Amino acid sequence: MNDLENVATSESAEEAREENKDLRRIHSLDKDGLIGEIKEILASGNMEAHKDVTALKQAFFNIKTKENLDQLNAFIDEGNDPAAFAAAVDEKENEFKALYTEFKEKRAAYLQAEEDRKRENLAKKEEILQKLREITEDIDNVNIRFPEFQQLQQDFKAIKDVPAAAESDIWKQFQMVTEQFYDHLKMNKELRDLDFKKNLEAKKALIEEARKLEENSDPIAAFRSLQTLHEEWRNIGPVAKDIRDEVWEEFKTASAVVNRRHQDFFEQRKAAELANEEAKTKICEEIEAIDLSAINSFNEWNAMTEKVIDCQKKWREYGFAPKKSNTILYSRFREACDKFFNAKTEYFQKTKDEFASNLEKKTLLCEKAEALKGTEDIRKATAEVVKLQAAWKKIGSVPRKYSDAIWERFQTACNYFFDERKKQESARREVENVNLEKKRNIIADLKALPKDGDRREVIGKVKELQAAWQEAGFVPFKMKDKIYAEYRAICDELYGAYDSREQRNRMNSFQERVASMKGEGQSLNRERDRLQRVLEAKRNDMKTIENNMGFFNVKSSAGNSMVKDMERRIQRLKDEIKQVEEKIAILDAGE
Repeated sequence: MNDLENVATSESAEEAREENKDLRRIHSLDKDGLIGEIKEILASGNMEAHKDVTALKQAFFNIKTKENLDQLNAFIDEGNDPAAFAAAVDEKENEFKALYTEFKEKRAAYLQAEEDRKRENLAKKEEILQKLREITEDIDNVNIRFPEFQQLQQDFKAIKDVPAAAESDIWKQFQMVTEQFYDHLKMNKELRDLDFKKNLEAKKALIEEARKLEENSDPIAAFRSLQTLHEEWRNIGPVAKDIRDEVWEEFKTASAVVNRRHQDFFEQRKAAELANEEAKTKICEEIEAIDLSAINSFNEWNAMTEKVIDCQKKWREYGFAPKKSNTILYSRFREACDKFFNAKTEYFQKTKDEFASNLEKKTLLCEKAEALKGTEDIRKATAEVVKLQAAWKKIGSVPRKYSDAIWERFQTACNYFFDERKKQESARREVENVNLEKKRNIIADLKALPKDGDRREVIGKVKELQAAWQEAGFVPFKMKDKIYAEYRAICDELYGAYDSREQRNRMNSFQERVASMKGEGQSLNRERDRLQRVLEAKRNDMKTIENNMGFFNVKSSAGNSMVKDMERRIQRLKDEIKQVEEKIAILDAGE
């Protein structure tokens, strides 16, 4: 029965017509009448009248909005400045708001009480279900406990409302345990068959009634009647197992026709409401899209006011939107209108004060820029001027008669520092070019050194040239990386050549020493243990460096330089590890 139990109940066509009639009546009342209506609802304690209260609220503030607009137009027609307009205090509005707040609080309490009651009913039904399961599982005594089971069924059905989210599941559990009970029941076959036959006759009758509902011209009334039939179906016991699915399929098929007509009706109504929602949303978006900050004159404000009033007229031409969004849309529309008219009122007052304040701020920036002329550090002073320029851009307009003069004053003060900085930059570039030439000469001297000469003499010369490199100053920024890469490459090449030759000599010397130690097993073992400790230490050093590299910021120039240095250290360690491993191999061969 899942397909039908999940269909939500809806209002009948007659209820919909009555609702529209009430809405028309509500919107014909004046403010006193609307206040009287909400007082009557509060006095009656009818917390289900929230739709009427919402309609009363909309009608009341429609009247209030029109009154405020009429007052504003009359105020302007009398030759007054719109900025000076203030709506008159309306005690009736305060009274209505207080009544509306009281209703919302009482309804919230009412809904909470209803939810508590439903949860309590659900707990009672779950307790009965547990007892029914115990009887069903007691297979040996199901015949004896049959009257007890029937009484529990009646108790279960007597409990009505439960939370909507649990209603379908609790009924599924009830039907399941009931069917299990009858499947296990070892009662007199004649009595069981008689009960099945009676249930079958009752369900056949419901099927016929469901089929007749197809002829009902009112789809909502037919749907409500179908819900009653389904409630009766639930209260009827099972039929014979071999025809159980067949009987249910007949009832479900008849129900599907009624459900389809009901769904089609609401889809059509929903389509109309969605069209109204779309149109009203566009009106809200049209008003919200007005860029209030871009309106800079009284004439522009008047033109936009006519546009907003035209939107208000269009709004009243459309019908209701879907219930879940109707109130939200109206609040959005009213908020957009209020925002516009409040901004219009504030504009004229703020404009004059804002221009005067901007002039004062820009004058202060001129004074700060002029005061920096005595600073000896032009770079630092120029940085401060740049900050002042950024601050200037953030300040708005000043009165037109002061605009050109204040700008000329500020521009003159700023240009002084930029001119001075250009002079200093020119001198600095000349020095950097001299340094670049020095470093090129150092690289040329390094390249001229032999790679097969006397190590002490050549490496000593290399270190002298490296010291000269460090003493040379900065070079042009765009050449910095290229010239350093060339310098680093020739240095690495020279050190590599002499280190390689020295390493070969050391390895030959080690081989000779191992050869002299042949036959001295203890000495060879001690040497091997020493080399193994050296090998492990160097491997640990390399892991430490590799791990530390992950903490450097390679995006910065300093971080990138340190990473390159560590990469060179790692390569040296790899070479040293390889040498130690070769020595160990020589020792192993010597044994």
